[in-house]
Amino acid sequence: MENTREEHIIEITTALDQENITAFRDGFLDMHPYDQALYFMERSENSRMRIYAYLSPTEIAGVMEHIELPDIEPFFTEMDPRFASSVLAEMATDDAVDILNEMEKEKVASFLTIMNKEAANEIKQLLHYEEKTAGSIMTTEFVAINKSQTVKETMQQLREEAPEAETIYYLYVVDEEKHLVGVLSLRDLIVAEDHKRIEEIMGEKVVYVSVGKDQEEVAQMIRDYDFLALPVVDFQKHLLGIITVDDILDVMDEEASDDYSKFAAVADVDHHDDNPFIAAKKRLPWLIILLFLGLFTASLIDQFEETISKVALLAAFIPVLAGMAGNTGTQALAVAVRGLATGEYGKGGKVKLMLKEAGTGLITGTVCGVTIFLVIFLWKGQFFLGVLVGVTLVTTLTIATLAGSLIPIVMDKLNIDPAVASGPFITTINDIISVLIYFGMATAFMNLLLE
Repeated sequence: MENTREEHIIEITTALDQENITAFRDGFLDMHPYDQALYFMERSENSRMRIYAYLSPTEIAGVMEHIELPDIEPFFTEMDPRFASSVLAEMATDDAVDILNEMEKEKVASFLTIMNKEAANEIKQLLHYEEKTAGSIMTTEFVAINKSQTVKETMQQLREEAPEAETIYYLYVVDEEKHLVGVLSLRDLIVAEDHKRIEEIMGEKVVYVSVGKDQEEVAQMIRDYDFLALPVVDFQKHLLGIITVDDILDVMDEEASDDYSKFAAVADVDHHDDNPFIAAKKRLPWLIILLFLGLFTASLIDQFEETISKVALLAAFIPVLAGMAGNTGTQALAVAVRGLATGEYGKGGKVKLMLKEAGTGLITGTVCGVTIFLVIFLWKGQFFLGVLVGVTLVTTLTIATLAGSLIPIVMDKLNIDPAVASGPFITTINDIISVLIYFGMATAFMNLLLE
């Protein structure tokens, strides 16, 4: 009968505590790498120091590749620097670069100095690329084959290079000057005759990305084409590296987190280990901006002091109008930002989106407007006040949904991240619009309200 996961954890923990190296290694290395990473992170620093002593740099590298970036730097800091540099050298180059990008420059320089020259040079090449570009997330551990090779020669090359490559499902074909000229699937290679040359069986239509392309656009391409990998080239079409689907999953997670933080109007999503001062420092700039926008809304209401003094009941419905406008605007914003991020809308699609959202706002506004009219009339017996609030609600909800879709589209057109048109900003803008319409109409039809 096989041990349960809990029993297995107890066994290897006992072996670790008793310093039984063989039993610990056998039990730990029998686990899935993801489970190894979870177990490793749950241990105390003293226990982790023993794990470093019991495992090789290659084995630790496998563990580190399954730990999220925000949590990983402290582990490298606590390791012996020489051991840490060996672990980084054993990791996939792009993963090592991601980790080093999280560290201070002094630490990076120290690790690269200690590291073996070949691994250090590969990492340095990727460190030079601008963050969040194809170059920064690509790996240089891939198999490139020459178009003049035979199938037999290529199979031999694969036997030698495949163990170090990140993936071999696609083989990228280059000419003598290392220009990307074709692509070949592993399946096509296996079924081809040994004497055939690669240029005879390769596909010449290769989808590739430039080294400076934004990582979000790369993710979009891999999703659209259902690729497992995508080659990266320079401006002369020299093959520099490849981006694999597992790298793109990390990018999508990072971009989603980034968009979420902007949508919430914070500079960066708080990490679980941030203390209150750090978290407050990240949030305060946006909150101060929103505070002044709120003060502007308050000053607008103050301009209609005379109108409110004549019909005090008007003030009771300000939260309803502002809240409904903010909510519908944020809903439209979420739809627009998602559509722009996933590339669902072409030129005509964006116009269609705005018309659809305006129509949605008109329908929802009409239903809500009739509802609030009936509530006010039956509750307060105020016919014209009910009409005023109802018409204001129809108008503001239509404008709010249109604004929620229009603003991110305009920002995207201006090459500004549409996610910065975050919920709180849309809410504040719609507050201002609803106040102007509501009190403007109340002032204009004051005679009817006083009857």
